[in-house]
Amino acid sequence: MDTIETKIVKRIDENRDAIIAFARDIYTHAELGFKEFRTAEKFTGALKALRLSAIETGLAITGVKGYLKPKGEGVNIALIGELDALRIPSHTYANPETQAAHCCGHHAQLAGVLGAAYALSDTEVAAALGGNVTFFAVPAEEYGEIAFKNQLKEEGKIRYGGGKCELIRIGAFDDITLNIAHHLNNEGASTGGGSSNGFVSKVIRILGRAAHAAGAPHLGVNALNAAALGHTALQYQRETFKDEDHVRIHPIITKGGDLVNVIPDEVILEALVRAKNIEAIKDADLKTDRAYKAGAAALGAGYEIETMPGYLPQLPTQAHPALIEAIRNVFPGKEPNIRGEDHHGTGSTDVGDVQHIQPVLTFSTGGSKGAYHSPAFEIIDEEEAYISTAKIFALGAYGFLKNNAEAAKEIAANYKPKFTKDTYVQFMESLIRKEQKGVQS
Repeated sequence: MDTIETKIVKRIDENRDAIIAFARDIYTHAELGFKEFRTAEKFTGALKALRLSAIETGLAITGVKGYLKPKGEGVNIALIGELDALRIPSHTYANPETQAAHCCGHHAQLAGVLGAAYALSDTEVAAALGGNVTFFAVPAEEYGEIAFKNQLKEEGKIRYGGGKCELIRIGAFDDITLNIAHHLNNEGASTGGGSSNGFVSKVIRILGRAAHAAGAPHLGVNALNAAALGHTALQYQRETFKDEDHVRIHPIITKGGDLVNVIPDEVILEALVRAKNIEAIKDADLKTDRAYKAGAAALGAGYEIETMPGYLPQLPTQAHPALIEAIRNVFPGKEPNIRGEDHHGTGSTDVGDVQHIQPVLTFSTGGSKGAYHSPAFEIIDEEEAYISTAKIFALGAYGFLKNNAEAAKEIAANYKPKFTKDTYVQFMESLIRKEQKGVQS
């Protein structure tokens, strides 16, 4: 390591206790998407203590951007940490007020970004950077509570359900040249990666007619039965999906009726329709609608189907030498796992949306065990999960910005985006629709 890299590591080690304390605080006070007010406030307060050049708050409701240097032209690297958690109330460290738990490790990302800020804000280190760094806390990566997000849309507070999608729309990524994103895993340090599914989201209301469930069921139209037929029709679609498209459709019922002795007159479902590419998403989207419309038609029920854009598929990312070197410096004597670009995951992330517009380089660290998105998830090595993450964020940023930002400029010059911001917004808008039909008389 050169003298600047050595100082970066030293500064993070000096602030180890503060970084871990921050991570533990966020871990035990988890919040859900677009509700991460306490988390954003804690992150903002920590950045203010570092006397950064500028801090912007309230972006897409809770997002925060802290600028190392004055805003302006030139290379600007965003270090991304996600604010939100998952609704998993049975987790050991679930927040009793929100029912949320950080079972995906987003708190480790935030701790890593903050730790990097401790190092990069050092006067000597900052002077060695041939560009700016933005410490970027983003909301709502986990796509849940669809009805809540649709309500925010109706209130004019957001337009899209994903935090990065909304931040793209409002221009918060306009001054970013490239991004570094992180995720925990159970295997240890890695970089590079393959693709993952994109999706659209749905809220489906099946509308029936209430009646006494025992005394006069013939006078009702049972919305729950209609929804059940829709589920069955959806199952029969599965053989029509191509294996290579990795289609995943997973609905839940959020309202199944009001009282057991009343024929259900309204059933509400939320669903995500996922696939590897945009064409397959659209095909599965059409078949999902068709299934629930058929269930409604069979019982004489009505329906209201609201479709919103979710996330674009994540694109394969080549491992970059700067991040490989950063990982080697943090874990001397151990080679990082270079993830192949041909690997495909069936989950989704709004990192894919940013990738369609500008470069995103990714890395992972270990320090956790247990299934993600489940009560079994736990942190077992705070040093790797939090401190090593901070070091790789900071060393990676330095690697891209040293020598007058030579590496960052090369990446930006060679990147071929799929969308401009404007064409991205146009595409997202094209996915928004609402269809409805009343109960048959």
